[in-house]
Amino acid sequence: MSSNQSVDVGLAGSLTMIVLTIGVTLLLVSFYRRYKRLQNRNDGE
Repeated sequence: MSSNQSVDVGLAGSLTMIVLTIGVTLLLVSFYRRYKRLQNRNDGE
C-alpha cells in the first residue's frame, strides 16, 4: 500500500519539477529576448 503512495508522490514530484523547469526556461528566454531588444535599441541611438 505504501509503495503505491510513494510511486504516486514520485510521479507528482517529477511532473512538478518538469513543469517548473519548463516555466523557468521560458521566463529566462523571454527576459533574454527583451534584454537583447533593449541593447539593440540602445546601440541604434
